[in-house]
Amino acid sequence: MAYAIMHFFPGGTKEQYEASIAAVHPSRNSLPKGQIFHLAGPSAGGWTIVAVHDSKESWEQFRDGVLMPQMQKGITGGFTKPPQETAFEVHNLQK
Repeated sequence: MAYAIMHFFPGGTKEQYEASIAAVHPSRNSLPKGQIFHLAGPSAGGWTIVAVHDSKESWEQFRDGVLMPQMQKGITGGFTKPPQETAFEVHNLQK
């Protein structure tokens, strides 16, 4: 079952997003293994990122194997604080 993650970075900026995504995605034109959807943009008071993975396990592999290690090392110009996270199993995904 698909699994969605929404991250809100209070005070986050486009520049921080661009630096962070460059560090954790394989390229600008491809998604990490298991990720099937990605969107991001400015929102009230910060920056929001929404990703959908093909399963919760896929999300956890990306989170634990790529995202968290990179964020713990620090990403020059990237987000400086952990996001507020909302995650849920997807009931309906239309493409």
